Amino acid sequence: MNNLAYKQETFRDDYTFRNSPEAIRRFPFPFDQDHYMYSVNIEPHKPGAPGSVYEHAFDIDEHYVAECKDKAITLTQDKSRYAALPHMMDAQWDFLEFTMESLARDYPAQFKLSKQGDHWTWINLPLGIEDSFVFGDVSTLPMEPFEYMGRQVQGDFVLLDQREGTLFADAGFVTSQADWSLAFDAGMAWHEWHGPVPQMEKVGVMDRALKFLLSLQQGNPVRRLNWTMTINPRLDTSPEHYPQWGPDRLKVTADNAGQKAHLRVELQTLFRLPRSNAIMFSIRCYLLSLEEMTTFPRWIKRFHRVIRDLHPDLLEYKGIKVYHEPLLAWLAPQDDGEVLPPGTRPE
Repeated sequence: MNNLAYKQETFRDDYTFRNSPEAIRRFPFPFDQDHYMYSVNIEPHKPGAPGSVYEHAFDIDEHYVAECKDKAITLTQDKSRYAALPHMMDAQWDFLEFTMESLARDYPAQFKLSKQGDHWTWINLPLGIEDSFVFGDVSTLPMEPFEYMGRQVQGDFVLLDQREGTLFADAGFVTSQADWSLAFDAGMAWHEWHGPVPQMEKVGVMDRALKFLLSLQQGNPVRRLNWTMTINPRLDTSPEHYPQWGPDRLKVTADNAGQKAHLRVELQTLFRLPRSNAIMFSIRCYLLSLEEMTTFPRWIKRFHRVIRDLHPDLLEYKGIKVYHEPLLAWLAPQDDGEVLPPGTRPE
């Protein structure tokens, strides 16, 4: 993955985003059964197979440059997508160090980091960035360290402060969220942040996840997959910009669902940071149109069954209810009723 060809594409307006055949093959398809219900589904974030989205701590792919450009556009439109409470500065430097070291180690052809004591030089070749700074001195960077590197890594990030027996979302860099607001959630405790998610109290998922994360150890990161759907390949689906993307849900038909409807999968990873003891919550978004999903027939068959039988509360929460019927009308002909084995690997 060190010789990537970065695509020129957009995630708004004309929506030129597309996945190459290789990007489709490595897509983190989240369904290993024909049905879906929320679960903890946390596993160790160990290095995966070469070329997979799990190979490195942070996945850099063909969409890197375009996604970073889209981040910058969103931040220009709405400064509230970045927030960090004053006591999170140690965590900010933790974040900068961890992301720089990870990218320079895992993608040496694209990213370079040199250190002479506290004097560091960072080179990001794909984005044309070269900066020298003093580690720990904010005045030597163009902006706060969390925002500086948050602009240079795909995905969103929340820094969680651990105190009072829970976790608080006290810093965030969020430009591709699935219909939730950083401006609203900043500073909230774990259960407040996750309160709107349906079916959680019944299965106790959030209590178990919190207990697990409070004991998360440095050097033992974990990951999980989450999913929803997006109409058009748009990264910024925030409540603040709902008028720009919400009405698109009403434009889905049985004829155009294959092009317009996208499975949106989040690879969520959590790392304990060394100086601050904060937890870095990384939320990397991947998009796949239904037409692209048909590349692997077992994926599209399984997806049809998941969507057909999804609990009504989850249909509502994920925003699928308003176009559920045309979505099923497009999916149903793709499913011949084949009995599918457990698993997600493309055939």
